[in-house]
Amino acid sequence: MPITPVSFRGSLREYQQQADDLWQAWKAGDGDAIRLVVRQHPRFTRSDVPWLPKPMTEAEIRNAPFDRADAQLAIARWYDFADWRRLEEYVAAVTREGPVARFEAAAEAVIDGDLETLKRLLQQDPDLPLARSTRVTDFSPPVHRATLLHYVAANGVEGYRQRTPPNAVEVATMLLRAAAVVDALADMYGGQHTTMSMLVSSAHPARAGVQVALVETLLDFGAALEARGAGDWASPLGTALAFGYFPAAQALVRRGARVDMLPLAAGLGRLDDVQRLLPAATALDRHRATALAAQHGHADALRVLLDAGEDPNRYNPKGNHGHSTPLHQRRSTRRHWPGTTRSCGCSSNGVPASTSETRFTTARRSGGPNTAGKETSPGISVQLKRHGDRHHDRNRFTVQSCRRKLPLPDGIDRRLIEQPD
Repeated sequence: MPITPVSFRGSLREYQQQADDLWQAWKAGDGDAIRLVVRQHPRFTRSDVPWLPKPMTEAEIRNAPFDRADAQLAIARWYDFADWRRLEEYVAAVTREGPVARFEAAAEAVIDGDLETLKRLLQQDPDLPLARSTRVTDFSPPVHRATLLHYVAANGVEGYRQRTPPNAVEVATMLLRAAAVVDALADMYGGQHTTMSMLVSSAHPARAGVQVALVETLLDFGAALEARGAGDWASPLGTALAFGYFPAAQALVRRGARVDMLPLAAGLGRLDDVQRLLPAATALDRHRATALAAQHGHADALRVLLDAGEDPNRYNPKGNHGHSTPLHQRRSTRRHWPGTTRSCGCSSNGVPASTSETRFTTARRSGGPNTAGKETSPGISVQLKRHGDRHHDRNRFTVQSCRRKLPLPDGIDRRLIEQPD
């Protein structure tokens, strides 16, 4: 059963109707309802990896207890609330005048590109650009504390709200002129991240054709080119490369981002810089550089790294498609998006698509395909095979595991696996 989001000022009765419909559909054996429950209800997901379903047979799923309260929890999770009680609190807050209602109304205007409403709300409450989301989610951490500007990035916030209007640049500009803090940090993906780091790893603005323009806009208003916050994706340039958004990475470099680390040079295909930085690079930086050179099709840079002893058979490091090896990464990139970079080729709502376009551990968020540098001759596959690649079985295992939501090797990162088709 498809879910149409309730209006943000909708009554609790409307959410309850969705829960009742889900319960009836479950009892009738509706396939869509069963899939939604298995993805959303904690009874059917692993306790150690909350976004992975348990290995249950169809019979085990159908025989599991499931009542009206369970349907309520599944619906609450679809909206990315921690539970039904948190959804009730949200409904109570947005259906009466107050700071929560004003912030949520402004967030809706941001994702809808409703400039007239956003302008009116900002005039009524000049502090809105500094306000924070108070939603209690099932993410890690539970309260992401996003600003309105973070919603422009369409990443790290509740999945059903991750969308980019065609006039997103005008929306961002209005917020920034109203004194939004361009590098404000929000608690996302187990770290603290700016709008920039969320933007350059988000599929939605890229698909809308405004990602680079938004990067330029944030920089025009003083966004940092270097890392801010904490976590795997604090560096804008490193994040853009990790998620395959090569045009965004190039825009950052044009505006002055430093290419002073081996992984960045390898991801950008700067052979001279790779040779210069390699001798002093740490083991982790060499490992990460190998992953990025393969992902972006820079065969000459990859050859240098492999000749220096990098192992083509090990999985990529955490934060760089840790579920895959270099050859798998490049092959899945070319298979699913010829001439582009892409993570594993799994769809998701699973974080992705249905309730979100990106989830990491218990957070629902974004990522997707993007243009990479052209492969030089000899190609990536040739270079890896020449240096002893032996992981064809590994690659098949990880791809099938992604598609079937089976347990994956250590170091797996769902945010870099579950990309929208």
